[in-house]
Amino acid sequence: MPNPAAKRPALLIVDMQVGLFHGPERPYQGQRVLANINRLIGKARSADAPIFAARHSGPAGSPIEPGSPLWQLLPELEVEAATDWLFDKTRPSCFFATDLAERLASAGVDRLVIAGMKTQYCIDSTCRMAAELGLQPVLVADAHTCMDTPVASAQTIIEHHNLTLGGPFVQLLSTDELQFGSPARMP
Repeated sequence: MPNPAAKRPALLIVDMQVGLFHGPERPYQGQRVLANINRLIGKARSADAPIFAARHSGPAGSPIEPGSPLWQLLPELEVEAATDWLFDKTRPSCFFATDLAERLASAGVDRLVIAGMKTQYCIDSTCRMAAELGLQPVLVADAHTCMDTPVASAQTIIEHHNLTLGGPFVQLLSTDELQFGSPARMP
């Protein structure tokens, strides 16, 4: 059983699902973001940091209804169901109506590295809630994405959220900068 006094980082991957990633609207620089997330998974595994992966669940009959092909995590995503914790959510925040906070606490996690999609919804909500819960959230600036909207390009949305969240809510790091380990070793 992990020692709760021994604090450590964890990786949280948000909504990297078939229906969201390969749907009619493609995420901005999706393949680059996926590659960066897989690099983060490798870094987390090397440091023995826990890995959590959230799936957004839609209502019955929706394209991302639980159990449907589009609801599944991307097969290219290097998560392992046997060792990583996969969980489902129905709201933008990964903390709402899930036991994520409890699982992080029981694993001794105080620093949460966040990556995935969609930037303006689930990434934003999860970053803000992690900060509210007293975690030390780290948003990986080049490992989250979204799609263009009628009022803003995906690139603009991502840049805006990196600027808005970085500092007041999260520590903002790139995939290259991020190192799992003690907070003292993280830039």
